[in-house]
Amino acid sequence: MSGYRDTFRTSIDDPERFWAEQATAIDWYRPPTQVLDSANPPFYRWFPDGELNTCHNALDRHVDDGRGEQTALIYDSPVTGTQRSYSYTELRDEVATFAGVLAGLGVGKGDRVVIYLPMVPEAAIAMLACARIGAMHSVVFGGFAAKELAVRIDDATPKVIVSASCGVEVSRVIEYKPLLDRAIALATHKPSNMVILQRPQAEAAMGELDVDWAEAVADATPVDCVPVAATDPLYILYTSGTTGKPKGVVRDNGGHAVALRWSMTNLYDVGPGETMFTASDVGWVVGHSYIVYAPLLTGATTVLYEGKPVGTPDAGQFWRVISEHGVKAMFTAPTAFRAIKKEDPKGTLLGDYDLACLKYLFLAGERLDPETLRWAQDLLRVPVIDHWWQTETGWPIAANLMGLDPMPVKPGSPTVPVPGWDVAVLDPSGAPAEPGTDGAIVIKLPLPPGSLPTLWQDDERYVASYLSAFEGYYLTGDGGHIDADGYVFVMGRTDDVINVAGHRLSTGSMEEVLAGHPDVAECAVIGVADQMKGQVPRGFVVLKAGVEVNSEEDEAELRKELIAMVRDQVGAVASFKDVAVVPALPKTRSGKILRKTMRGIADGNQDEAVPSTIDDAGVLDALRPILRRS
Repeated sequence: MSGYRDTFRTSIDDPERFWAEQATAIDWYRPPTQVLDSANPPFYRWFPDGELNTCHNALDRHVDDGRGEQTALIYDSPVTGTQRSYSYTELRDEVATFAGVLAGLGVGKGDRVVIYLPMVPEAAIAMLACARIGAMHSVVFGGFAAKELAVRIDDATPKVIVSASCGVEVSRVIEYKPLLDRAIALATHKPSNMVILQRPQAEAAMGELDVDWAEAVADATPVDCVPVAATDPLYILYTSGTTGKPKGVVRDNGGHAVALRWSMTNLYDVGPGETMFTASDVGWVVGHSYIVYAPLLTGATTVLYEGKPVGTPDAGQFWRVISEHGVKAMFTAPTAFRAIKKEDPKGTLLGDYDLACLKYLFLAGERLDPETLRWAQDLLRVPVIDHWWQTETGWPIAANLMGLDPMPVKPGSPTVPVPGWDVAVLDPSGAPAEPGTDGAIVIKLPLPPGSLPTLWQDDERYVASYLSAFEGYYLTGDGGHIDADGYVFVMGRTDDVINVAGHRLSTGSMEEVLAGHPDVAECAVIGVADQMKGQVPRGFVVLKAGVEVNSEEDEAELRKELIAMVRDQVGAVASFKDVAVVPALPKTRSGKILRKTMRGIADGNQDEAVPSTIDDAGVLDALRPILRRS
């Protein structure tokens, strides 16, 4: 561990020297002379006087360096039976042309563009085109409902929205344009134009403000990269808040490029010309960082996969992609491997493919259970690396650094803090917890490059959400401990945001939907442990006085209505399929619903403590059999 220890200590003891050295891996129009601006804590800024362009670093510089013919992006879509590869020159040209489309629609430096696309190359092209002209993109996952999209439109106030006629799931086509039209109708802010990618699986009806992608590209003039300040925002990515509107995580240009480039070499051990397959979605931070930006900033080849781990058509698709495209490192969520394990428990389909190229499997997005870790290790015979990070951090906080100093794996731990991240565990008083003792996982300020500098147009909420619990520390919202060897163990969320198959979703947003049903008086949604998805939501509703459910058929019909409402207003990604009608909900005397207690009982904790502030213990006793029903 000496290589790791020396690097980590330098990054913490002398961060300005450490990050100045890493910044030399990036092309700058104006190299920074100042590394860290700490004049206005807790608002820290990295490389404040530097100027660069992220798209130039991801595409143009590799072409300029004579590597334009190397493959930059491979699109592999089993759901449509399509494959296409883009060289760095081809991808640069497509991005420059679409940047010309956006510029022609009046998009410029500092403007926002919402991207609501499926997993197609045009999603990466649109993101990079925004970066090219200094605009901020805000990608919204294609599975999100119109109401959620409308909230993001109102917060980001985009000049243009880029979308598609449809997305393709395992066995169905989801039309995006009606969802988009409904979202714009719901939103207060109205974009100037919508660029629509027409897909053959479903053609969208076009309105007067709609622009056809193919026609616009045919008429566009390519544009060059625009220099931006390192501290200018590259994108806004929304993550669920525990209450109210979602939080718009801001990512800057300079620190982001420096940190991601460093992570590819030192953590993932992927270099120029090597291939990385990240099976995620561009709507999530993993897709932003490790499908689009980090591989391209490195000059590597990235695989953009439109499909599922199973069902498109079978549980061997990941192995096919790795084998066909020469993948060195794969990155996905533990949920994907649990799905493969369920469909093909003996890994029989692996025998159809040669995976000699694969050196590592990286898993993140939720806690990696030891059973899934062992299954993947036994099957693939390569290092299986759990690592931990968040939308807010942009890149890993804790990991086993394969390119710097590989360490022994401890099941249940993402290994050690990554250089740059000064991780600690504090008890409720703010004192450091003893090794092995659970507490709140925090990170000492300043956060390293690549992490969020603030929330979009909401500095006050940034401080309140992340920096107010412990003076001088960022609160991760996760609990856990650090053992005597320095290994971090992340045990779970400490708030009411749940993690469904790697997707962070607010239980509050689901409760809001359930409460909107005319028969519902009050409700609670909790996240309960699930072997396949990590967590799934379970709903509990109390009916209004006078509302009668006289039969099992009546109750089943009500449950069906409630589940459909959540699917429509939050999205299928919530995986909300379980709601029970109950006589009452357990509360404190002040009226707070005891969600944490309910969750503990539902997860099977026999000794779940009942708070002394409970108003009526009999309510909880009556609820126990329902909570314990699996």
